[in-house]
Amino acid sequence: MIPFNNLCVRTYASALRYLGVFQTTRRSKVWVCGAVRSWCSTAGHKRMSVSSMEDLLRKIVIPLPTYETREKSPPPPESNCVEFMHFYRSLEKEQRLEFLEKLSQEFGVDHKGVSELAEKLLDTQFRDLATILQVEDRLRYSLTPRYKQLLGHISKVEGGVKFLVDLRADVIEITSAKSSDSPHIRDLNNTLKSLLSEWFSVGLLRLERITWQSPCELLQKISQYEAVHPVRNWTDIKRRVGPYRRCYAFTHASMPGEPLVVLHVALTENISDNIQSIVREFSTLDTEEDVNKINTAIFYSISSTQAGLQGVELGNYLIKRVVRELQSEFPHMAQFSSLSPIPGFSAWLLGVLAQYRKEGRAADLLSEQEWREIAEVTGTAPGAPALEALRGLLSSGEWTRSERLVRTLEPILMRLCAWYLYGEKRRGYALNPVANFHLQNGATLWRLNWHADTSPRGVANSFGIMVNYRYFLQETSANSASYLQSKVITASEQVLSLVGQYQKNSKL
Repeated sequence: MIPFNNLCVRTYASALRYLGVFQTTRRSKVWVCGAVRSWCSTAGHKRMSVSSMEDLLRKIVIPLPTYETREKSPPPPESNCVEFMHFYRSLEKEQRLEFLEKLSQEFGVDHKGVSELAEKLLDTQFRDLATILQVEDRLRYSLTPRYKQLLGHISKVEGGVKFLVDLRADVIEITSAKSSDSPHIRDLNNTLKSLLSEWFSVGLLRLERITWQSPCELLQKISQYEAVHPVRNWTDIKRRVGPYRRCYAFTHASMPGEPLVVLHVALTENISDNIQSIVREFSTLDTEEDVNKINTAIFYSISSTQAGLQGVELGNYLIKRVVRELQSEFPHMAQFSSLSPIPGFSAWLLGVLAQYRKEGRAADLLSEQEWREIAEVTGTAPGAPALEALRGLLSSGEWTRSERLVRTLEPILMRLCAWYLYGEKRRGYALNPVANFHLQNGATLWRLNWHADTSPRGVANSFGIMVNYRYFLQETSANSASYLQSKVITASEQVLSLVGQYQKNSKL
């Protein structure tokens, strides 16, 4: 603790007077005393936190029991786990990084022991099978990081699972931001992901339908977590859980009141081609459902709520469970489809235009006739000036105010979007994350919809275009296997036709 004395107060007060903050009075001196005492305490706490990291870790992260005693060692006191959680939560962002680096590097795998067992395994290759299997089991056990035991014990205390989910969110943020290039941090991330995948396996999750009668806190969280089409007010959320709508969430016993992944569904007669009719139409707010008008389920929003569960398969299982739930409620339901945004399309296209301009390839993206139309409607010369004008219009969204520009750009943007979804790849799979998600689930890239989301966000993300990924239930397993194993995208005639137009008009 930094010594607190009158010198601290006088120095602090003098500085404030110099800055003209206040005139020194008896009352202000009392305020300064409190402020300085608070500052001194905080600074001392930070120094103490940093210096005590190693002591705390040595105390709490116990050595890995020997192979022979691995199932006989008593668990550490619960207070150790609670102390670890409180200590970590008290740290600043930079301190957390230092703490996690120490945890993962100094309390991970005993590499020397692993090397010795690996050598022993090689020496036993000509021994009997029982001996080989025992040495392999010893080697497997020795690959357990010391901190993994601690993580397992934390999961058993109240709030422990949620703490570990949030801890992994911090680790993901560290690796994504490249705040640390430590391979030990990456190994910690993999260990946490493996544990969370076990604890959040689909058999341990509960499917919960959210209604207007659900707890207020849960409805509020559903609203806050909505990542695709923001909820504007209580009337909006009431409609999204009301007639002709369904809202489902996966929950877990270890995180009560916390929805893990949320799926919003619209019940319609046909496959919707615009989002406004789903999230902004209020005519059905107080009506009763007519079963005869329900033939289609539109999955129009799916949101993961816990950053720490990234990579843990939840969304695909949620869709499958919801399909079974809806089939049970509406046996005659024949069509299942998403109405999905296309995040990243605008950024991708603007990047392509910038690259083509830099390389002097303006003529390669559109046909000569289309470039002439762009030049005419923008009042520029063909070539680079027209391309730059197009980039400016697309960046600002100004093109949506001109009917002529809208008509001119519709066929261009539609085929470019089709190519983006179908042809742009990352490691052989769809570059667009939403496309990759639905295609992994076995959906068909079915239909692109013009003017499907005219909100500022929709125009900024994908020039207002949305896409239906359709789930033909008899084909999803085969489609999923074809995509995952052979990287083949199943697409409709409309999409393939647009892709063909792109290939015809653009020089790839």
